[in-house]
Amino acid sequence: MKQIKHHLTEPLLIGYAAGTLPEAFNLVVATHISMCDTCRAALAEYEAVGGEVMLDSNPVDVAEDALAATLALIDGGTLAEKPAPVRAQNSIFPGPLQDYVSGDIDSLKWRKIGGGVSQLVLDTDGDASVRLLRIPAGTAVPDHGHHGTELTLVLQGAFTDEEDRFGAGDVEVANEELHHTPVAEEGMDCICLAATDAPLRFNGLMPRIAQKFIGI
Repeated sequence: MKQIKHHLTEPLLIGYAAGTLPEAFNLVVATHISMCDTCRAALAEYEAVGGEVMLDSNPVDVAEDALAATLALIDGGTLAEKPAPVRAQNSIFPGPLQDYVSGDIDSLKWRKIGGGVSQLVLDTDGDASVRLLRIPAGTAVPDHGHHGTELTLVLQGAFTDEEDRFGAGDVEVANEELHHTPVAEEGMDCICLAATDAPLRFNGLMPRIAQKFIGI
């Protein structure tokens, strides 16, 4: 059992329960929840509260032909159930993430983005984006700040920054107040799932030049 120290914030859990987060953030939250008993229990409480609120709400009328229209979509194949994705056993990618990733670490089409760091941008809807990052052991990510929110979930290895140490299962929630230089620990590559809703704010000239090409 992983010892997870850094958890999701209350607003993120509430947003996930209410369905108001962008898909990129939903993926990070769902992946962390699949790894963390504490956040999974907290989410269940928020969902229970949401259920009570719905029960206390006034009913809303629906169109008389709503059921017939839905059945027609099912018969026509529009809402036909898709085959469940085949999930790998003993993968570092938890179930929610495997729905977005085909293969495991060494079979993915990583793209070099400088300094030995590689990324794989995942396909999601909305303005926020999410990617896998592979940071070689002992390597530092260029120091940067944030124009918005960044969620970084560690899947393998660990990194340290000005805030703390983040190991497998930990999630760092960064905002415009945080400026840091994450450094992957020695021993093994650090694999992270990172979602952002705005570009990062790099200090160095070369990272700023490369930023428009790497999309982070």
